[in-house]
Amino acid sequence: MGKLDGASVVIINYGAGNIKSIQFAFKRLGYDAVLSNNPEEIIAADKVIFPGVGEASSAMKMLKESGLDVLIPTLKQPVLGICLGMQLMCKFTEEGNTKGLNIFQTDVKRFTSGVKVPQMGWNVINDLKSDLFKGIKENEYMYLVHSYYAEHCKETIAKTDYGLNYASALKHNNFYGVQFHPEKSSFAGAKILQNFIEL
Repeated sequence: MGKLDGASVVIINYGAGNIKSIQFAFKRLGYDAVLSNNPEEIIAADKVIFPGVGEASSAMKMLKESGLDVLIPTLKQPVLGICLGMQLMCKFTEEGNTKGLNIFQTDVKRFTSGVKVPQMGWNVINDLKSDLFKGIKENEYMYLVHSYYAEHCKETIAKTDYGLNYASALKHNNFYGVQFHPEKSSFAGAKILQNFIEL
């Protein structure tokens, strides 16, 4: 399957972190991803990216202020949460004792002592399930920066070890989440973004 002609990609722009690098990653793939917090534009998009860098409770506060906390769980097209975006799609995160969007039925916990926090740099993903990982081999390296992790649940579609084994990707219906940064993960990361566009 080649590139979808004119697939419209919207990156939800709610003030949480640097989203330019995600926009550039899509540009390299030949897509003009639009930054938007406009509900009509988000609903009309073929694909939606829900990014996030920073602290969970303040990010959730920004989502609530724009009504996006109510909108996001109702979206029908494929939605990809990245990093904090994925964590906010879970039921609850220990970071700031924050209630999430309740899309993925799991909680987000802080890494315990014994490992350097945040986990920062390259680590492998394995036990890959879903077309999101089409053409990605087991134990492929991805780039991660995080202090909190999602616990395994039936929605886990990729796993990573860092002092313990956690869910580095989740899927529920049309919602996908990845803990790693595909936009910073070289060719394999670009392939995952391409796969997402083609879902």
